[in-house]
Amino acid sequence: MRGGPWEIEIRPERGGRISSLRLAGEELLDQGIGIDDPSTEGFVAGGAFGWDEMVPNVDAALYPGSGPYAGISLPDHGEAWRLPWSVVDDLSMECVGRVLPWKLRRTIAFSDSAVRFDYVYINAGDAPLHAYWCAHPLFRYEPDMHVEVGGDVPRPETGKSRKVFLRRGSIDHALLRWKSGTAIELAWDARVTPYVGVWVCDGDLGGYRQIAIEPATGGADRPHLAAPPPLLAPGERLNWWLEVRNVR
Repeated sequence: MRGGPWEIEIRPERGGRISSLRLAGEELLDQGIGIDDPSTEGFVAGGAFGWDEMVPNVDAALYPGSGPYAGISLPDHGEAWRLPWSVVDDLSMECVGRVLPWKLRRTIAFSDSAVRFDYVYINAGDAPLHAYWCAHPLFRYEPDMHVEVGGDVPRPETGKSRKVFLRRGSIDHALLRWKSGTAIELAWDARVTPYVGVWVCDGDLGGYRQIAIEPATGGADRPHLAAPPPLLAPGERLNWWLEVRNVR
């Protein structure tokens, strides 16, 4: 997909993964360490690179609360990254859950100044469902790159990684600037995605170097009753957006 200075490569069969996002020819996403095996149970073992959508969780957990889904085991980094996505049209594709009855549609639009992602989450089941989603864009990390996230940026030692969670609703955008001078602002709909995690890996997990700004509909990297995502009735929809903006 191309529009203005932007180029995107997407693999519908590989969890709808955005494998490449380029701005004026410069790659913004980490390209990994040569591992690409979506058949594995673990996300990192399968190859942690590019941009995935985390639904219905990030950390492996049990679905909380009461009701017909209580206690269901949610796999590492959810389902969406390991399931095939269907191409709806030139701009949209969607995925349907198997462990839980969710459906997610992602629509991408371009302008010279930004790439916009519009999302629709649908409860496709017959009982209320927590609509957990987390963005998982693994951008290239440089230890001395400029990052603004409204607070301290985790800066792990070489060979280490670290994740922090920001105060709920405290920010609605972040800035990343690489040594080349290329810079982007990641902005999101904080009304629906007020929970934000920041993950930095500087050579850990086999050698990955990546930084992720992760807005989410719920806290604690999973549907958690202490920081719950919206609870949707059967057939109910949840809409939100995210943008990658060119900072000149």
